[in-house]
Amino acid sequence: MQQTILDTPIEYLKGVGPQRAAVLKKELQIFTYKDLINFYPYKYLDRTKYYKINELNSGINAEVQLVGKIIRLKTVEQKRGSRLVAVFTDGTAEMELIWFQGHKWIKENLQLNIPYVIFGKINHFNGLFSMPHPEMETVEEHKKSLQSALQPVYPSNEKLNQKNISNRSITKMMQQVFIETHHLFKEVFPENLINELRLLPKNESFFNIHFPKSAELLNRAQFRLKFEELFFIQLQLLSKNLVRKHKIKGFAFNVVGDYFNSFYHDYLPFPLTNAQKRVLKEIRIDMAHEAQMNRLLQGDVGAGKTIVGFMSMLLALDNGFQACLMAPTEILANQHFAGIKELADKINVKVSLLTGSVKTKERNQIHEELENGTIHILIGTHALLEDKVQFKNLGLSIIDEQHRFGVEQRSKMWKKNSLPPHVLVMTATPIPRTLAMSLYGDLDVSVIDELPPGRKPIKTLHFFENKRLQVWHFIKEEIAKGRQVYIVYPLIQESEKLDYKNLMEGYEALSRDFPFPKYRISIVHGQMHSKDKDAEMDRFVKGETHIMIATTVIEVGVNVPNASVMIIESAERFGLSQLHQLRGRVGRGAEQSFCVLMTGNKLSADTKVRMDAMCRTNDGFEISEIDLKLRGPGDIMGTQQSGVLNLQIADLVKDQDILKLARTKAIELLKEDINLEKPEHQALKFVFEILAKKNNIWNYIS
Repeated sequence: MQQTILDTPIEYLKGVGPQRAAVLKKELQIFTYKDLINFYPYKYLDRTKYYKINELNSGINAEVQLVGKIIRLKTVEQKRGSRLVAVFTDGTAEMELIWFQGHKWIKENLQLNIPYVIFGKINHFNGLFSMPHPEMETVEEHKKSLQSALQPVYPSNEKLNQKNISNRSITKMMQQVFIETHHLFKEVFPENLINELRLLPKNESFFNIHFPKSAELLNRAQFRLKFEELFFIQLQLLSKNLVRKHKIKGFAFNVVGDYFNSFYHDYLPFPLTNAQKRVLKEIRIDMAHEAQMNRLLQGDVGAGKTIVGFMSMLLALDNGFQACLMAPTEILANQHFAGIKELADKINVKVSLLTGSVKTKERNQIHEELENGTIHILIGTHALLEDKVQFKNLGLSIIDEQHRFGVEQRSKMWKKNSLPPHVLVMTATPIPRTLAMSLYGDLDVSVIDELPPGRKPIKTLHFFENKRLQVWHFIKEEIAKGRQVYIVYPLIQESEKLDYKNLMEGYEALSRDFPFPKYRISIVHGQMHSKDKDAEMDRFVKGETHIMIATTVIEVGVNVPNASVMIIESAERFGLSQLHQLRGRVGRGAEQSFCVLMTGNKLSADTKVRMDAMCRTNDGFEISEIDLKLRGPGDIMGTQQSGVLNLQIADLVKDQDILKLARTKAIELLKEDINLEKPEHQALKFVFEILAKKNNIWNYIS
């Protein structure tokens, strides 16, 4: 019975009908009674206070509530159309109620000399108070309606307003849905959990989220519903991890052999940090089991993830398997190839590169050598996912910056083998802990939280435009010391809408201030042909040019230890994580490096926070937490994963403590009853299985 009523189409709710239902479906995705109940207010208004008109003053900036009567109505002509004006009095004074649209309907429904409760924002002009488009109901209606001290305010938009679906309309629909579905919300949590956390029962939670009887009950209702939402997300992620470990078989790499040992003892270019050793040990333990490894490797820019990835590949080779590394761009794939090939050549490991730029003849040879096992390691872009790319025996798949790949793309890697390869996901974009818990909660997480010894922290400075000559002088000093400089611009061509420095203008100005042949300049941007881009990059890498002018194509994948200065033009245009990634292009050598943020003089409050954070800390994880607070999870993860965290009531930034508690309780529950077979867990299991039906095998791939 519960399911039947809650799944009733919204058009059948009293007061809705087909026309309103069409708007609710299109604008708010409300299709059923259940959808309406899960449409939560975004704020609450205190409706306990009733003002008198003679108590109002021009300093009041909040919405107010008054009781009185309309004594006169008039239509006032304006330059464009007209406005309807009602004179309203409460016995202490008079004020005007004003409507700029919907006159006909309002005139027909307003009654003179009847007591009304009005609510809205007041304006003050020429000594007279007015209230445009007030919420109104008769005192008689007001007494009958579901009253609470805190009145809900629901999200709205222009289309809803045009169709006369006001906040009051939605509140009335909500009252009706509670009348029709009274006490039909089934409890899902076992009694012991409800008692332990003092959770408000489900019925009371739903009622008090919409019609709170007190501030305390509202807080308890919000806590209960947020906890439930986050709990089920964690339960899904954690059970996926357990299912994968118990049911999805992988290859057991028991041997640590010649490839790994000879590289580690004879060819390691620098001693591993303790963090790198710890992470390698975690990976070795994972890959020694028959269960498929699915591990996320996080590390700040320059922390040494690539060497850990390469040594993990050598473990696969020691056990008779191949490995691959997939990167999101050709520049990054080329960078990985150059770095890994240099290491691999020393121990006779064959590495090949497969990108969209590889010619057909060479591509066919790669396909052949992959299938016969001649190629040990394949590095590339999306090209690795093509059906023609078949390995002899792929044992380890490393995915770099995986949030740039869709789930469907990643799933193709599974089809390359009879058994799925071990998966290592690497990211140089530090992910806030709460976001990692929710997006990658089904992965085991390793963190390299230590930079190699000898690395000096990059000094970050913020300058306004009026200090440009000082910055140019500093660049010349660094070039005179034999160093190289990056200058990054946000745009390639001038934009009419955005008054920011652009790359082409910058190139012309720099060519005047840094004249050839004393200074040599490279230029790289996303609209160049790959061949030209690579040639310019190569000149800079070899030290043939002093300055590299670029757009954010150099955000990842460029490693020039001699480059010691990063100038970011119009730094206010960049997000925090992007600024941090760009800064990571310098500081790769033994010399002191600098990052200079150039901005205009007028900065928003958020921009000031970003600039201050960059100048204060080099810690990518701290920066990621600040970025999450400024931008929210959707913007940070980008479009590929925008639907993953479509939370209805919880907020990953504000509700971090609730998320941690939900994860802890989900872990405890699965340890006690992994298959949710106990009688007290049947309601949980029912909801869990409904959620699981929306999923498929892709969910096991991160």
